[in-house]
Amino acid sequence: MCRSIKTLRPPALPDEATEEDMRAAALQYVRKVSGFRAPAAHNREVFERAVDEVAEATRRLLDGIEVRGGAGAAPAGRRAPDAV
Repeated sequence: MCRSIKTLRPPALPDEATEEDMRAAALQYVRKVSGFRAPAAHNREVFERAVDEVAEATRRLLDGIEVRGGAGAAPAGRRAPDAV
């Protein structure tokens, strides 16, 4: 299952990761950890909440991460240009 989670920061991803990219990665992570491809009805709410929380944590990580070194390396975060 987790083999479909891809790196979401440059240079592995040429453009910024979209909300859809982050949600797809979060879904794969929750599926792997829970052992369920799709939750039973009685687990659906907690499953979806976990996906939402992992996607939000992923967004915060990508917003704050900075790639250093290498030719032409630039910050990978999704911050506004004036945010430091």
